[in-house]
Amino acid sequence: MINLPARNRNFMQLCWVVPDIQAAIATWTRTAGVGPFFVFDKVTYDEPRYRGKPTEFCDITAAIAQAGDVQIELVCQNDERPSMFREVVPAGRTGFHHMALYCKDYEAEMAAYRNAGAEVVFTGLMMGYRVGWLDTTPTLGYMTEIITANEIADGVFARIREAGQNWDGREPVRTL
Repeated sequence: MINLPARNRNFMQLCWVVPDIQAAIATWTRTAGVGPFFVFDKVTYDEPRYRGKPTEFCDITAAIAQAGDVQIELVCQNDERPSMFREVVPAGRTGFHHMALYCKDYEAEMAAYRNAGAEVVFTGLMMGYRVGWLDTTPTLGYMTEIITANEIADGVFARIREAGQNWDGREPVRTL
């Protein structure tokens, strides 16, 4: 039997870094029929740490839509600060960045990946709950995000999922 490093293999989100969030949304809605996308401007984290050091989080705009059982996230970094996004996708380029796990035991998930050799790239608090990215690019080709399950995110994710279930193509860009 193979000893699997991670206990949770229920990836719930795929993320691409893009240079233009509106153009990326238009491409996803037109080409893949995915939408509507909910846009989040000026995403922030409390207690941000990048590569183990306190930092000021980069300026990003994110957009999330539901595509079946998985979320599609698009992230546009609006500044040139060093970040987990720029480590994988250079400025001005589009590229796959991470897959995310939504979990009840954040510490156990982070420890499983660290024990398997992944380095912690970024940690912070989103609405009071822990979120972290691990560098799994050497083995998986992308970063892995760990999100602590919580009632606030449950509500946000439910609204995104509900909007995508019978989306008719109208209002492809929305806010919560």
